[in-house]
Amino acid sequence: MIATRIPLARTNWFSHQNVPDAQARSKGLQLKYPSSTIISKPLADGGDGSLDVLEYYHEVKTITKTVQDPLGRPIVAQYKMSDVIAYIEMAAASGLVLLQDHERNCMQTSTFGTGELIVDAIEKGAKEIYLFIGGSATNDGGIGIAAALGYCFMDNKGNVLSPIGKNLESIQHIDDSKVNVDFHQIKVVVISDVNNPLYGKNGAALVYASQKGASPKEIVKLDHGLKNLSDILHKQGYRDIAQTPGSGAGGGVGGGAMAFLNAELKSGIQFFLDLTGLEQDIIDCDVVITGEGKLDKQTEQGKVISGVCSLAKKYNKKVIAVCGAADFPVSEQLGLNDVYTVMSRSNSLQVAMENTTEKLVEIMMEIEL
Repeated sequence: MIATRIPLARTNWFSHQNVPDAQARSKGLQLKYPSSTIISKPLADGGDGSLDVLEYYHEVKTITKTVQDPLGRPIVAQYKMSDVIAYIEMAAASGLVLLQDHERNCMQTSTFGTGELIVDAIEKGAKEIYLFIGGSATNDGGIGIAAALGYCFMDNKGNVLSPIGKNLESIQHIDDSKVNVDFHQIKVVVISDVNNPLYGKNGAALVYASQKGASPKEIVKLDHGLKNLSDILHKQGYRDIAQTPGSGAGGGVGGGAMAFLNAELKSGIQFFLDLTGLEQDIIDCDVVITGEGKLDKQTEQGKVISGVCSLAKKYNKKVIAVCGAADFPVSEQLGLNDVYTVMSRSNSLQVAMENTTEKLVEIMMEIEL
């Protein structure tokens, strides 16, 4: 069937500028099917690059602030504001992309810089804060963010601990006497691309800490540390965050934000599906073409493709994925009719990254609808 309306999703593996990637796919499809009507809608799921997509749909202003990077060094970071609503991407101040490979060690990194962005937004009058927490270099349970807001974390001797991953195990008391922000008066929504619990076999440390530089022994310590944080929070009367889906997102920032910022958690893909009104477009279309950087076992855990596929299945629409790469076999639960990858046409990752637009156009011209 020739598509008459085809919503396109995002890819973030080859470029954080996912809007051009969507445009490349539209171009290739239009060349092959010139009479078709194509709706190109870039999407995100709460990971890094989310604010690029947000800005595609909403008029926002850019705020620049010098804050700490994951290792405490000064860095110029940006966030967005629209009236009294702030949109903050955790990756801007606490992202893995800010570190060299040899610097990645989430035992030593902190979300303090993200907390500084939150403080700055509040000082500028923000009454609502949307925090996108994908792409982090941290596993500190959000204590870095909390420290920037005035929280102090102490060991059993009353010493103030630096808010980094390795110190989670040592926390015995949380002092909030210096916090002067009432988060019952400021709405905080955490936008996440995964739904992992805080700790345990599917928790933040055991699933994600290795890609943030932690060794096997350090991963165990980080997991114990997140459990300790949860226990101390519960003991002191904070919200019980341990097994809440999404509490392990962003190295535990999902749970930490619930406790320290009174935040609510929201699926990233659901946020963007609502923002873009994609459901009505899927109802009207004949074929849906979606994509993301890499199609793998994490795709089903709240990534772009899972959200798009869920809507497409709801209305019995054919779904084709065009991705940077894919782990085969692809899960049948997604309901994809076909999968195309840029890597299958490239002899190296570098070649794929340097020729993404060209390869996407080629793929789209070969798709049979």
